[in-house]
Amino acid sequence: MGGSVPTLLQSDAASCIAVSERMIALGTHSGSVHILDFLGNQVKEFIAHTAAVNDLCFDIEGEYIGSCSDDGSVVINSLFTEERLKFEYHRPMKAIALDPDYVRKASRRFVTGGLAGHLYYNVKKWIGYRDQVLHSGEGPIHSVKWRNSLIAWANDAGVKVYDAANDQRLTFIERPRGSPRPELLLPHLAWQDDNLLVIGWGTSIKIVSIRNNQNIANDTCKNLQISSLNKVDIVASFQTSYFISGIAPFGDSLVILAYVPVEEDGEKDFSSATPSRQGNAQRPEVRVVTRNNDELSTDALPIHGFEHYKAKDYSLAHSPFSGSSYSGGQWAAGSEPLYYIVSPKDVVIAKPRSASDLNWILPSVLVFHAIAWDSKDVELLEPYIWDTEDHISWLLQHGCHEKALAAVEAGQGRSELHEEVKLKYLDSLIVEHKYAEAASHCPKLLRGSAAWERWVFHFAHLRQLPVLVPYIPTENPRLRDTAYEVALVALATNPSFHKDLLSIIRTWPHNIYSASPVISAIEPQLNTSSSTDALREALAELYVIDGQYEKAFSLYADLMKPDLFDFIEKHNLHDGIREKVAQLMMIDCKRAISLFIHHRDIVSPSDVVSQIVAAKTKCDYRQFLHLYLHSLFESNPHAGRDFHDMQVYGKWNYLMVFTGVLNLVLLRLIFLFGHEVELYADYDPKMLLPFLRSSQHYTLEKAHEICVKRGLLKEQVFILGRMGNAKQALTVIINKLGDIEEAIEFVSNQHDDDLWEELIKQCMNKPEMVGVLLEHTVGNLDPLYIVNRVPNGLEIPRLRDRLVKIITDYRTETSLRHGCNDILKADCVNLLIKCYKEARRAIYLGNKEDESHSKSNNKNSASQPAKRSVSVRTTEVKSKSRCGARCCICFDPFSIQDVAIYAFFCCHAYHETCLSDSIVSISRQTKPATPPHWNNLQYYSDNGDDNDDDDGSVDDARMRCILCTTAAG
Repeated sequence: MGGSVPTLLQSDAASCIAVSERMIALGTHSGSVHILDFLGNQVKEFIAHTAAVNDLCFDIEGEYIGSCSDDGSVVINSLFTEERLKFEYHRPMKAIALDPDYVRKASRRFVTGGLAGHLYYNVKKWIGYRDQVLHSGEGPIHSVKWRNSLIAWANDAGVKVYDAANDQRLTFIERPRGSPRPELLLPHLAWQDDNLLVIGWGTSIKIVSIRNNQNIANDTCKNLQISSLNKVDIVASFQTSYFISGIAPFGDSLVILAYVPVEEDGEKDFSSATPSRQGNAQRPEVRVVTRNNDELSTDALPIHGFEHYKAKDYSLAHSPFSGSSYSGGQWAAGSEPLYYIVSPKDVVIAKPRSASDLNWILPSVLVFHAIAWDSKDVELLEPYIWDTEDHISWLLQHGCHEKALAAVEAGQGRSELHEEVKLKYLDSLIVEHKYAEAASHCPKLLRGSAAWERWVFHFAHLRQLPVLVPYIPTENPRLRDTAYEVALVALATNPSFHKDLLSIIRTWPHNIYSASPVISAIEPQLNTSSSTDALREALAELYVIDGQYEKAFSLYADLMKPDLFDFIEKHNLHDGIREKVAQLMMIDCKRAISLFIHHRDIVSPSDVVSQIVAAKTKCDYRQFLHLYLHSLFESNPHAGRDFHDMQVYGKWNYLMVFTGVLNLVLLRLIFLFGHEVELYADYDPKMLLPFLRSSQHYTLEKAHEICVKRGLLKEQVFILGRMGNAKQALTVIINKLGDIEEAIEFVSNQHDDDLWEELIKQCMNKPEMVGVLLEHTVGNLDPLYIVNRVPNGLEIPRLRDRLVKIITDYRTETSLRHGCNDILKADCVNLLIKCYKEARRAIYLGNKEDESHSKSNNKNSASQPAKRSVSVRTTEVKSKSRCGARCCICFDPFSIQDVAIYAFFCCHAYHETCLSDSIVSISRQTKPATPPHWNNLQYYSDNGDDNDDDDGSVDDARMRCILCTTAAG
């Protein structure tokens, strides 16, 4: 058996096996139970026990698996739900048997036994599960088998049979005399049919018949409380020349797993059941024998390590197909039962040979050929079959299945006969190995039939399920999840069907099967030679169905799926882009670059650069590096500063990347050595100069070296200027670029007189440059200085025109300077006058009542900013006045009287009352007829207007400092 079995048994050892019509269960010494399909692919795994699994048992429907172990526990797991039962017995348990109708009955019965010597009969009651001891006291229970209502078990004394339906013990068969102890060589039980029990113990085989009849006595059969309806006989008994390691029915014959003892001194040693551990044990054999011990065939098995195994290290299980035909000692082709031989490191599959191989063994086949009519005789007899159903039966009997099918499709015969004809027609195609044709007829012949599931597993048994998968219905009828899962696994195991697998996964509804078992079967194939792109894409689809979007993203990235970016956004998988940089760049570099820049917190520039470099053999990595680093620089000039050298000259050597992503230190080392890659120079030379001007994070010497090699003159000039080699840069401009205007601009920006001298010096021998120099030096140099430096006799093109232009420009410049100076002087005088007038004004500092009154009166005033300014200044002066300032008239401190204050910029201040009295007295002396204008005081104190009107009346009305005015007068 291949599939997952070799991998499982590399680190573990098989201990037992059980087979149902749907799948296989394999127990191991580590305590695990592996559920396999018929190809050996693991579907599920149950970590059921902590010690070796001793026995396994399915129910008849194959929906539950029971296991027992040396850890003293019994575990029953559902294969299609999360149901799990565990029972602790605290002693090693050696055998278990589930009720065949376990899934149908609410009692959920099972029997189990072990070294404690008790056979437990467990039944679910309304208050829970309850154990009943059916038997004890005769040593450990070694084996137990359940068929219909009959339970057979073996202990140290022999074999007993119990009728669960009538709650009675039926019989007891003694242990064969001289047989090895059961712990050395286990007894083996197998039900050949509902009434025949086969017992293999040591070298003895007995076949016991249990049928309805009166009681009888037998020398070797002791009845214990048998009902009057049962009769127990030993119908066959014989001795073998080998130890029996397993036994199973084969039609009317038996299949025996034989362990041949080692010959010592020319004779076989039967005295000990333990073979030599010196590596001289013989190969186990599969023998087919009749009930009379006539051998029909013998095959030695190629078991790995057979030299060291004991007889009890092997076990045998069988899985007959329920629709198999067995007649005259011959199995119909395609319907043969399978037998599974288990050793610690191997699982071997055995099946009967075809009829052509067995003609020499089975004389009945020859007899059949002797009496059969030829096709001509059949055609002559067919018209004489008058009854419709007889006609159909006659056609079936003589192999005319297509005609029989045509007859029933024409509406002839009973419905039961229709089903029979359809199934036999399919059987005939299977026998003829026309699997594809049989599969194509299934939708029509099995339309809406519950037999679909049976045929799915039959095709799986024949290893032809892939041809049936396209026809399996997803509704009407809808099969069990397991049928669809087995079909998908069958497609996955054959590389030629991987595209079909992908198509089926995309077509079938996702709710009809569980993706997890199929994923478990496919994942081990990814690293094998059978892996294909279609298989990986199918696995990715299954991951999406199962909600494992990160794993699906990883596979889609490796497959270079164009819609990967939409998948990332849909499922928010930005954390996963860290490991798939190169793949995303190769799919769509523009979208990838935008994604990387937008998510710099997830995938850093060093991660992106290192992965692109690592993929240099798969893509044009230099162009990818340039596009990414350029976009990163435009987004944030400092984000990729560690790689600006790389953008200019991009150096690294081809170091082997051993693990993971290169770190920043390694990248920096890489950039310093090896082959040169000039990203900007190769892919976008026009952007190199703007990059050099904007970035501060590259090595000037290396950048200059690259520019020299590539002949990038303007870039050389800029780098030389930044390096401080202005003279060398000027030489490049003059001698290589030949652009005197750019040379003048360069020298002007350097603000270096020596550099002007160098420019003049290098231009003196080039007449055209001298002329251009004369045109563009106005404002920088004195043109006369240049003219005086020109050698005598040097012919300068268009010298007269250029001199005229120099003089004109010089006069224009001089005129502009004079005009600017006049404007500047006028502005200074005006501002000085304005400042003087402002300094003569007073500031009014009122008390709280006056301030509130002033605010209410000035709400609608258009000069709110000026008022706020006055208020601020008022507060500042008032705060200063409280620190000891005095009125210049009454000399009282301002803090004594709660009176408004007038302050002048000459640092004199007065109480409002004192100032008013002084103004009144002065006014009477100068203008007695004029009353004091109190409104003018308020106006002068609050008015912040900058009006510079020189009207005499207004100027006289302005308030002035009494002391300063008097002193001036």
